[in-house]
Amino acid sequence: MTVSDPPGDVWDQRVAAGLAFLRRRLAGQYDVDEFGFDPELTESVFQPVLRALYRDWFRTEISGVEHVPSKSAGLVVGNHSGTVALDAMVLSAILYDEHPEHRHLRLLTADLVLRLPFLSELARKLGGTMACNPDAERLLTGGELVSVFPEGFKGVGKPYSQRYKLQRFGRGGFVSAAIRTGAPIIPVAIVGAEEIYPMLADVAPLARLLGLPYFPVTPTFPLLGPLGLVPLPSKWLIEFCPPIPTTQLADHADDPLVVFNLADQVRETIQQALHRLLERRPDPFGR
Repeated sequence: MTVSDPPGDVWDQRVAAGLAFLRRRLAGQYDVDEFGFDPELTESVFQPVLRALYRDWFRTEISGVEHVPSKSAGLVVGNHSGTVALDAMVLSAILYDEHPEHRHLRLLTADLVLRLPFLSELARKLGGTMACNPDAERLLTGGELVSVFPEGFKGVGKPYSQRYKLQRFGRGGFVSAAIRTGAPIIPVAIVGAEEIYPMLADVAPLARLLGLPYFPVTPTFPLLGPLGLVPLPSKWLIEFCPPIPTTQLADHADDPLVVFNLADQVRETIQQALHRLLERRPDPFGR
């Protein structure tokens, strides 16, 4: 668009582009990779929604993007929280928008999500795949930027009283994948997601009945019904920390002590970054 374009012409161009997009989708003239990732749909439909969310609703401040590799593989490891895992999707939108190379982030996704009909398709279209070492290693070997949230549901579903206290990092499988492929590990700290759906209680019997890891009670859900699904407009701060190289550990991918120590280093790096960011953000809902 140029300053000389009349408003009518601009709308004509947008409508024409939208119709062309729909024709391609209906005709099946689009590409997906072996994991089901659909770049066109992600960039045209999902990214604009996520962009409005992180820029306007969460007023996100981002630092350290220069630590993310420009073209080569990298494993982005973050803290997980928020009752609903919006942090992963927001992180993927941020790296596409803010990274100089507009990199797509491939999300390692929990089994539960990939078993649910609608969510499974959505996750794969967005670039998600199963959170297992074989898939992670295939993506990293192909030079992709991969993300993992080692706390899993323990982080997303923790009560608000434990906010910003990192949970256990599982068995450190992500470390083994990084070592085997020589990919650097980029720790990332996310402040703000804890407040979007503050979990006050977990109705465990109902969660078991529904086959869910937890059933949250928040200040707005289920009291307000569907309106309770609107995230609170907390202020987000995200910091990408300096990468941790793994090439020097190439012969130790199966050494439990090496894997544990590196996982613990990543966890401590993220925890310290969270403390720094929280000091910068005394008011969770301020500007």
